[in-house]
Amino acid sequence: MAYYRQLGNVPPKRHTQHRDDSGRLYYEELMGEEGFSSDSSLLYHRGIPSAISGSSIWEVPDQTTTPNHPLEPRHLKLHELFPAGSWAETDVVTGRRLLLANSDVRISYVVAAKESPLYRNALGDELVYLESGAARVETVFGALEARRGDYVVLPTSTTHRWIPQGNEPLRAYAIESSSHIVPPKRYLSRFGQLLEHAPYCERDLHGPREVLLAEGTDIEVLVKHRASRGIVGTRMTYPRHPFDVVGWDGCLYPYTFNIDDFEPITGRVHQPPPVHQAFEGNGFVVCNFVPRKVDYHPLAVPVPYYHSNVDSDEVMFYCGGNYEARKGSGIDLGSVSVHPGGHAHGPQPGGMERSLGLEYVEETAVMVDTFAPLELGEGALACEDPGYAWSWLGEASA
Repeated sequence: MAYYRQLGNVPPKRHTQHRDDSGRLYYEELMGEEGFSSDSSLLYHRGIPSAISGSSIWEVPDQTTTPNHPLEPRHLKLHELFPAGSWAETDVVTGRRLLLANSDVRISYVVAAKESPLYRNALGDELVYLESGAARVETVFGALEARRGDYVVLPTSTTHRWIPQGNEPLRAYAIESSSHIVPPKRYLSRFGQLLEHAPYCERDLHGPREVLLAEGTDIEVLVKHRASRGIVGTRMTYPRHPFDVVGWDGCLYPYTFNIDDFEPITGRVHQPPPVHQAFEGNGFVVCNFVPRKVDYHPLAVPVPYYHSNVDSDEVMFYCGGNYEARKGSGIDLGSVSVHPGGHAHGPQPGGMERSLGLEYVEETAVMVDTFAPLELGEGALACEDPGYAWSWLGEASA
């Protein structure tokens, strides 16, 4: 996100001496994407950021997957994964249960009430959507205050931890990329500014407001990273707290964006999913379906037409309101539908007729479309509705 920010104490010119009041040098660290060829920020540490005093194996949550074979549309009931009270000792990092995955993206779900360990994802950016609850997300760049409906965007290798706030558990839908997650290119100027036709702008993005300067010694950080056998974890120990940054500046940093700040694009006839797009990564896109006025042609059919996503799998997380096209399918709040490439999908029986004359929809959903097939994680297998694949039969068999 090429949107410059500066926080805390930085020198007037980069790569020059920067000292504290006693004359001691701060340690400059470049965090940059694509080597030295894309967005970056410069952080100024009190201690050497490379210094570690220990390294051991961390067993990451179960990452095994099962092919969607034989091919079926799927319905996952996420609220069944964490029964009431079971989340009291669960945190947002180690408690994630894998739902769907391919080599480009992994989607997990967690309900948590416990503070997470310090964590760094070295595989790619994370986009974590808060279905409910609130959290303080402390990062090496400073703290973010996150609430219901927020996306928390965490660039690759950002050391951070999740601290749930209030009495309500934190329900988080985590989209972990193997690349970087950015706004759609068509909404950006050639210099990186969000354009006038974009459904959100820089005013809707909220980064840290102050540096943290935490103290401590022998601090453990869980690191998720690549190895020849797939995704693995390492527990690194630092002699001093990594949140020792006195200042930073640049165009790479974590931020929040609330789904309620997404301004829907509508038309006289039904608009295709790309108008709902909010983010993209290599091999996938993320779309927001929000409350909006629907198609206003006098003969419009306000629900989606049947469509075959021949080049993609479509994953919809239903997190607010009432989704007209899925009535009668068993889908409700907390549901995820998986409509794979190779299968035509659309409204449930009777959905088209019920929608005629509709002027407004009250719905909130997060959609991920992938361009490589998704496999099912252990979380998906544990909460699947086995009857969903046959839910279109009614009128079709009459």
